[in-house]
Amino acid sequence: MVNILLKDSQENICLSDNIFKIHFNMSLVHQVINLCRHNLRKGNVAQKSRSDVAGSNKKPWRQKGTGRARAGSLKSPIWRSGGVTFAKKPKKYFSKINKKVYNKVFKMILSQLYKESRLNILSNLDIFYPKTKFFLEKIKFLNFKKILILVCKLDKNLILSSRNLYNIKVCHVNNINIIDLLNFESIVFTVSSIKFLEGKLN
Repeated sequence: MVNILLKDSQENICLSDNIFKIHFNMSLVHQVINLCRHNLRKGNVAQKSRSDVAGSNKKPWRQKGTGRARAGSLKSPIWRSGGVTFAKKPKKYFSKINKKVYNKVFKMILSQLYKESRLNILSNLDIFYPKTKFFLEKIKFLNFKKILILVCKLDKNLILSSRNLYNIKVCHVNNINIIDLLNFESIVFTVSSIKFLEGKLN
């Protein structure tokens, strides 16, 4: 078991070796991070084919006898404001990531954060007033520039008091991903959130 001292008290918390003492495999972590970033991409090119163009499918004039070329639709690509012949559509960049592999990499990153002393645990983070000053007083002993705070319950006071701070992000422990874990200098858990995550990953 891993013993971690709580930052806001002199108590220790015991956590599982299966999560916080995993060997760090750089190549596997690199592979999964690349896939995660790849999945965040969204294609932005989009053209309208004749089926996407708004308008009627009615034949504009009869087939014969008018002296004009035959036409079946105003949406034809040869007409002005018609559809594009081979319309480009947004590319899908999604690649499947095996759930077991993702969870393993998640544990590796948590273990590395623990080794580098970038993992901090608080007994609680109760904010009684929706004031940024009060929130900063609560976390002033954390001497980091970029902090990710993970809680089990997002109450209104916590959201209002932290939302003006560009270098601090507060979110529910269920919504974290490995990109966020790597982007922040320090990761802060409450006791309830770290126990929730431990139960989820075991």
